[in-house]
Amino acid sequence: MPSVIDLPTYADVESAAARIAGIAHRTPVVTSHSVDQRTGTRVFFKCENLQRAGAFKFRGAYNALSRLTADERRRGVLAFSSGNHAQAVALAGQILDIPRVIVMPIDAPAVKRAATEAYGAAIVPYDRERDDREEIGRRIASERGLTIIPPYDHPHVVAGAGTAARELLQEVGPLDLLLVPCGGGGLLSGSALAAKALAPACKVVGVEPAAADDAARSFQTRTLQRVVNPKTIADGARTPSLGSITFPLVLANASGMTVVDDEKLLRAMFYLWERLKLVIEPTGALAAAALLETDAARDAGRVGVILSGGNVDLAEISGWIRSR
Repeated sequence: MPSVIDLPTYADVESAAARIAGIAHRTPVVTSHSVDQRTGTRVFFKCENLQRAGAFKFRGAYNALSRLTADERRRGVLAFSSGNHAQAVALAGQILDIPRVIVMPIDAPAVKRAATEAYGAAIVPYDRERDDREEIGRRIASERGLTIIPPYDHPHVVAGAGTAARELLQEVGPLDLLLVPCGGGGLLSGSALAAKALAPACKVVGVEPAAADDAARSFQTRTLQRVVNPKTIADGARTPSLGSITFPLVLANASGMTVVDDEKLLRAMFYLWERLKLVIEPTGALAAAALLETDAARDAGRVGVILSGGNVDLAEISGWIRSR
């Protein structure tokens, strides 16, 4: 387990920004008069749904893979993910010519599995209800000599994720509030590091699905809490807990946590689709749901919202519409 001295700092975010420059997209920042009028704030959406592989995850994956030794690159990497990290590692490995194996749940969105395969990764399926993905990953990695690249609890992954908030703050200036989707806490940890360095007065709040509120409970109790296979449409936030790296970073640097239920999440997602013409997946709309459907941004003048991903499984849309 990493010690405190192993935790990434803002210097690592800066290093990651240099490492991914010219490889990762510098994604656009979008504003909306309708959103500003509705919320009574000035809102800046960081569109990581337009990142390579469709989510912010590419930033951390490429940063981590690009730092492997020649021998580690030759042997390959292993990742476990429901989709966005899988795609990110698959694409980063393709760019860097590194073999990659992805342990992926059998119920992962079909569009994410298809993209992961299209990027050339080998997929090992597992059942969320019966199997432990990390145990499967450790076993395969040990047998084949692969380097494990976790989806969030890794210093280079956290640092890479933090470059999204770094870009946002560099482009729009200081914010009063930054709302960030939270699953395992990699994006939240990296974003909080960036905000603390570039806009110290900015409050950074993580947003979870109500059914997967382990990070919110962990933040409140300052004791790591867990959740088992939570039922939520936000598949990217169905993580069991914060990690040994992300938990202390969230406690030290985030200002708070909030949750939104799936109904609010769907309303916010469809609002972004219809009004802003931005295709966001449910997990990617978590922060927007906190902005639009709760009082999380009350009294905040300038608000940043990270839209973390846009890998929508079109086959699921009819079901989402019926549930509205």
